[in-house]
Amino acid sequence: MNRLQGKVAFVTGGAQRAGRAICELFGREGAAVAVTDVAESAGEAVAEAIRKEGGRAKFWRLDVSKEAEVERVMSEVTQTYGRLDILVNNAAIGGTDHSTHEVTETEWDAVMAVDVKGAFFCTKHAVPHMRHVGAGSIVNIGSIYGIVGSPHFAPLHASKGALRIMTKTDALAYASDRIRVNAVHPGFIWTPDEQTGGGDSVNVEMAHEETTKRHPLEALGEAIDVAYGVLYFASDEAKFVTGSELVIDGGYTAR
Repeated sequence: MNRLQGKVAFVTGGAQRAGRAICELFGREGAAVAVTDVAESAGEAVAEAIRKEGGRAKFWRLDVSKEAEVERVMSEVTQTYGRLDILVNNAAIGGTDHSTHEVTETEWDAVMAVDVKGAFFCTKHAVPHMRHVGAGSIVNIGSIYGIVGSPHFAPLHASKGALRIMTKTDALAYASDRIRVNAVHPGFIWTPDEQTGGGDSVNVEMAHEETTKRHPLEALGEAIDVAYGVLYFASDEAKFVTGSELVIDGGYTAR
């Protein structure tokens, strides 16, 4: 408990899945949490859940692909809480499950606008606030498919590769400001309704079993597994860690 006491965290894509788990864990660990997302009702619910547990949180609607919105919301968060210590670039869209030759320019641009440009905008506008504090932690949420290849979701996986190198570039650029930049690369995180399109229980069970077989640990990750990895990078326990990667994948990429 209290691993983030006194810190202010800005989490994008905080309304669902790993984003929600990150926000709620940060709240339990003492941070004031700015929950941001385009999903307003779900985002408000996350902030309310944190407050009900005795934490501090507020929701802001944010489309990270729009720089003016990012700049405005970032300023509102610092005005509300007085500072900014942590940025989690989690907002992402998956796009279409197509190979490169099947992807349209519109489909490609839509993914890059959120997954890459969104992280760029948020980092760009967080840095001045962190410099004012004198330190900070930026955590980018990548993917195992920014590390190893896959024939599916070409724009998404290209975006995660870009985010991986952005992490290392920014870690070097802002090290002298004591702003640490690290990345968490999740593997298969089990969200049954979303991964099966809300199918029946038999299909859910079959999908779970098939995916589990791909992992040496013979298990799938949960959103909280990702959240704990992000918590480490965000906390002062990682004060000597920057430009690093934490792969949370049950051994999938170790083969």
